[in-house]
Amino acid sequence: MMKNNVSDLSELVNLLSQAQVIAYPTEAVYGLGCDPDSEAAVRALLALKLRPWTKGLILVAADYRQLMPYIDDSQLTDLQLDRVFSRWPGPVTWVMPARPETPAWLTGQFSTLAVRVSAFEPVRQLCLAFGKPLVSTSANLSGREPARTATELRLQFGDDFPLMDGNVEGRLNPSEIRDALTGSLIRQG
Repeated sequence: MMKNNVSDLSELVNLLSQAQVIAYPTEAVYGLGCDPDSEAAVRALLALKLRPWTKGLILVAADYRQLMPYIDDSQLTDLQLDRVFSRWPGPVTWVMPARPETPAWLTGQFSTLAVRVSAFEPVRQLCLAFGKPLVSTSANLSGREPARTATELRLQFGDDFPLMDGNVEGRLNPSEIRDALTGSLIRQG
């Protein structure tokens, strides 16, 4: 085990609380995550990935309740919400209307926010321990393949990057992304 693999959830939560970016295993690849309410943390994550803020980000959560401060589900019909809930928890990300107060560092140039309720236990444990969702983006530098192993993550981000101990679940593709209003596919999973 490499020296910066972190198996203690409280240590990861402490890093997140200090506006740090961490890496953690997800269903298909390692993710980079941070506190969605910390502009400094999100800016650090975007700088690390060389990703423009205008693209917006994904939030991953342990349960739907954690997403409520960020999304406006009053704009969705019961049928649309049923469609979302029929695929959660799981590896489907839904683009939903954002609350007006949701920061632009999360939504980018959009009035929507991409959100996912994960069924993958390490992600759930991390979000539950942190008490809210995490920004979730693939762990890779812009233009490079997402890291699927701790070794690949270290090659891109260095040996000292904080990494949640554990392996990715093994899915071949990152999460499918769909529009909650229309149900249409945005990114194949």
